[in-house]
Amino acid sequence: MVAIGDHGYDLRYLEAEDYTPPRTSEQFVAEARADWLKDKRPPAEFTAGPQAIHRPSGSVVAASGLMPVANAMDSWCQAHPCQFGVLLGDNIYPDGATLGADGKNDADRFRHNFADPYGRFGRFAGEFRLYTTLGNHDWHTSREAAMAQVDYLARTKPFYMDGLIYRVSPPETRGEVEIFVIDTQTLLAGRTFMEDELADDGSEMPSVKMESPEPWEKPMTAQEADQAGWLAAALKSSRARWKIVIGHHPLWASSGGKYRQSEALRAAILPVLCEHADLYLAGHEHTLEAFADDCTTALPGSAVRPLPAIVSGAGGKQRPLNTNFMRQQLVRNPGLKQLHVQGMVWGAAHLTLAPETATITFITTPNDGGGKAVASGTYSFARRTR
Repeated sequence: MVAIGDHGYDLRYLEAEDYTPPRTSEQFVAEARADWLKDKRPPAEFTAGPQAIHRPSGSVVAASGLMPVANAMDSWCQAHPCQFGVLLGDNIYPDGATLGADGKNDADRFRHNFADPYGRFGRFAGEFRLYTTLGNHDWHTSREAAMAQVDYLARTKPFYMDGLIYRVSPPETRGEVEIFVIDTQTLLAGRTFMEDELADDGSEMPSVKMESPEPWEKPMTAQEADQAGWLAAALKSSRARWKIVIGHHPLWASSGGKYRQSEALRAAILPVLCEHADLYLAGHEHTLEAFADDCTTALPGSAVRPLPAIVSGAGGKQRPLNTNFMRQQLVRNPGLKQLHVQGMVWGAAHLTLAPETATITFITTPNDGGGKAVASGTYSFARRTR
């Protein structure tokens, strides 16, 4: 299977602030450096990332990995089996579907962000599907606009969505694999937590500002309000060999900018995942990362295998790590093992599921935009559930 997250960064749909006033290359780099320092990242590690020219403004902007990553994964899947895939949210930047509120046609947006890069993936297997979840950007405009994206994906092959929260067994796996899709944006919108704040050394600091979701992002059904309960019941009832949960927000990540969201998500669903799931896949952070959580915090006193927590969010726009925060995170959480971490990169992940072992290979593609697939790390995990 292939796992791609945060692919929807398309230069045709940038916000005006991204290119107004127009920036030169030097101005773009200076602005990126200022943001780097503001986010408490080590100055010596600064890189601005690949650049592109926005038409028609002529401004230098961050380049998009949308087509390079799609081309890289297309070529990878031609050489390695891809029976199905998952799209991990933030499928359309910056504001998801808009129902025309921004003066642009959603039909064009869907074509540019879905059909053009990934429509061809349907040839990899007779029943190949890209099982999809929404991300925070997909919710920016309204609930009606978010559901317009769901409707498109529900009726357009090779994509697949059966609502916001669903379970599905890919036909090509003949019942051996079941995917459980949650909507972490509505889940988190129903919880109370603070915004992030970092000290200069990357350590966490108390914040005085509360996260404030938009009204339409908050849970509006019993299922949305109790996704942990739905997930526990669904996982318990599954007879699949491999039980894979996907959502947009990660359990763990290393950029340092969204750690309070991860804390809130772990509080909500980590005990369920540790007890009943084999793997959790997410995006949100525009990085490639692999963690193993020994579950001692979520299930004190239990003896279970570590839970693999994968971040595959490098499908569109590059984002840096915060190595200061990363080190602090590992010190604070001795039960967490970091296996792989890459920032300022374009890429995705490929998973092979054997009867007792899952093998994940992270695939990157160079900044030249040529779409070459480069394997950057391979890791194996034992099946956790029985």
